[in-house]
Amino acid sequence: MLDLWASLPPELQDVLFALALIAPGLLAGAMVLRGLRPLPLVGAMLRRFVWVNALFVALIAVSVGLGVGLLAQERGLRQGSARAAEKFDLIVAAPGSEVTVMLAAVYLQPSDMALINGAQYAEIAGAEGVAFAAPIAFGDSFQGAPVVGTTVDFVSHLAGPLAEGRVFATAEEAVAGAYAPVDVGGSFTPAHGHGPAAEHDAHEGFAYAVTGRMAPTGSPWDRALLVPVEGVWAVHGLANGHAPGDPRIGPPFVPEMMPGTPAVLVHATELWGNYALKSRFTRGDLMAFFPGTVLAQLHGLMRDVRSAMSLMAVLTQVLVTLSVLIGLMIMVRLIARSLALLRAIGAPLRFVFAVVWAYSAALILSGAGLGLALGWVAARGISAIVTARIDVLVTANLGWPEAHLVAGFISLTLFMALLPAWLAVRRPLLTDLRT
Repeated sequence: MLDLWASLPPELQDVLFALALIAPGLLAGAMVLRGLRPLPLVGAMLRRFVWVNALFVALIAVSVGLGVGLLAQERGLRQGSARAAEKFDLIVAAPGSEVTVMLAAVYLQPSDMALINGAQYAEIAGAEGVAFAAPIAFGDSFQGAPVVGTTVDFVSHLAGPLAEGRVFATAEEAVAGAYAPVDVGGSFTPAHGHGPAAEHDAHEGFAYAVTGRMAPTGSPWDRALLVPVEGVWAVHGLANGHAPGDPRIGPPFVPEMMPGTPAVLVHATELWGNYALKSRFTRGDLMAFFPGTVLAQLHGLMRDVRSAMSLMAVLTQVLVTLSVLIGLMIMVRLIARSLALLRAIGAPLRFVFAVVWAYSAALILSGAGLGLALGWVAARGISAIVTARIDVLVTANLGWPEAHLVAGFISLTLFMALLPAWLAVRRPLLTDLRT
């Protein structure tokens, strides 16, 4: 049986699991309503106590929406961070922390790092199987946007064809990210460092002219300003990687004239070649790693956080389920006189039982459906805030985990609604008629 389940497509597994979760509650309802037509009376009760019903539905909706939003947001954050790193096949840097290098080179988080020298870069760029090796030199900024020195190959690899203009052709030109604070045709003077203090440390007398703009990538690079690495070296008074008087930009660089770079993005001619290159450049003086692997390890370390969020969502649903149960018992007392009148005119106890259960089910299903919509709206709103804060495109869409959560909640509460229905038919008839 386990082998049969494992052979099914993942989508079909999710559908079957959702059906298995919700089936017990629906089967219980089918047995309660079999042969009876309580819905017209239930509709009248819903209209009569409309404000109380609306408050009850809102309680369920908020709780379901909270659980749905938490699960969707956490998944969206993981997917967004992985999507931002997918263009970074292999990174080579000086020995140190892989996490620190990844945060700096992929997510553009400011960090002090040792440099790869010209000879090391030449070895990397000239290795068999390397399509291109792009230096990534950071440290400057403009109005909070990182200014990163690199090559034309890197720009094309990161974002594909430009959305506007052309790529840089001289050391004084730049390409803006999709949301960088400079328009095509404009210019800017970089400042050393990041943050408010950098505004007072501008490289006066030097300016880049923006010649193009990248298409959105969904990563922090959308706010970056990409310039030739020669420009970064020159603005700091260093050699530009070429022989004196040579106006070219990009590799090959003269090793003795190359000041160094914090990191190098290596793109192999073949996918399998990345593993051979990683092995070759993992040694005492160099560190090579796959950002995707490091990110997966970080996500693994965050498993406890995901578990805590999932547990929080489940506990929320448990508390709300108990609240729903108590609320339904209170609602039964609210409609006790109407139910007693039904019994007094000869309605069978099974019909009264079905009315109470169907009334409860209508509130539960309405609240769960509204909660799904509320969770989707909340997740999208939070995603927009998170995207603006960390510059990683986070899209939180509802998926099967959220559907499973809601299906389990509905099934459990429909079962628990049997208790208020049973208590309703056990109430003293004469006492309820006198109230």
